[in-house]
Amino acid sequence: MSSTGAPSSQPVGPLSRVCLGFLGYLEVEKGYSPATVSAYAADLQQFAGFLLRRGKSLDDFEAIARDDATGFLAELHRTRQKKSSMARKLSTLRSFFRYLIRNRMLTQSPLAGLRNPKQESRQPRALNVDQATALMDTPAKAGPEGIRDLALAELLYGSGLRVSEALSLTIDDVRADRGFVRVRGKGGKERLAPLSEAARLRLSEYLDERGGLSRDAADQTLFLGVRGGPLTRREAQRIVSRLAEQAGVGQSVHPHTLRHSFASHLLQAGADLRSVQEMLGHSRLSTTERYTHLDLRRIMEVYDKAHPYSEKPAASTENGGGGAGRAGDDPTGKYETDTAAKGKEKA
Repeated sequence: MSSTGAPSSQPVGPLSRVCLGFLGYLEVEKGYSPATVSAYAADLQQFAGFLLRRGKSLDDFEAIARDDATGFLAELHRTRQKKSSMARKLSTLRSFFRYLIRNRMLTQSPLAGLRNPKQESRQPRALNVDQATALMDTPAKAGPEGIRDLALAELLYGSGLRVSEALSLTIDDVRADRGFVRVRGKGGKERLAPLSEAARLRLSEYLDERGGLSRDAADQTLFLGVRGGPLTRREAQRIVSRLAEQAGVGQSVHPHTLRHSFASHLLQAGADLRSVQEMLGHSRLSTTERYTHLDLRRIMEVYDKAHPYSEKPAASTENGGGGAGRAGDDPTGKYETDTAAKGKEKA
């Protein structure tokens, strides 16, 4: 095993013509980004290396069996790969074998019926409104870099952009005067993301100062680094972390934290799920639903305001009162929640 924890593999050389054709199909017909295509290529290389150690080849499609796929997953598990990473690699292989079947190079996928590893139920942490406001109100450093940093943060939080989407923006994509930016999301899909008033002002200010960072007048990339080239993901991460530290936010903050906070705050304020889905650029509603988790206090507040029994004393069983709010219906006493107790106190 390598020092990184990934399975060791023998050199497998360049991918076959069929694999390259599959990767070209992803890029041209499916519209996947270069980064996504590179990830698919790396997954195929890793599986090819695993097959090589078994005396097989990724080019010999018919010889690949179900136990090769399960063995590959078992090796990933032994080397402590994350379940999300395992699921992604399995998705790559599924797509590859579907491509072979579609092009009549294979009749049946060896992965048929194979399920993804059960994922850990993890939710990204969101900032509360006060923390987000403090981060956005952090005083800017002197010069165009400081203005750029706050403009980037405003876009990530105010418009809910992925960091990759923000860093791929060009000057022409920004319509600050009209209140939106044109975003190229996953799969090459375009959408219009609304700009908050703060983001509009920050971007306008940054565009006035952007020339102080530019080294090439022909480069239309919106966010530039200190050397004049496009701002990198690592630099964006450092910017967000530094702003959070200056604002006194007591937790680790990543660019995606701001996107998650954007979605969470909209939903908590009453925005409908479909609208948030559109703004985030999610193709499936189930992806947006990950952002709908609210803390228990918020749930109890909604219950107190909406449920007919929430603010009323528990009905006595002697009076024959009915309904879901009766403490007498629960001889164990477990039904009596904090909300019911609070209702008694107010009564």
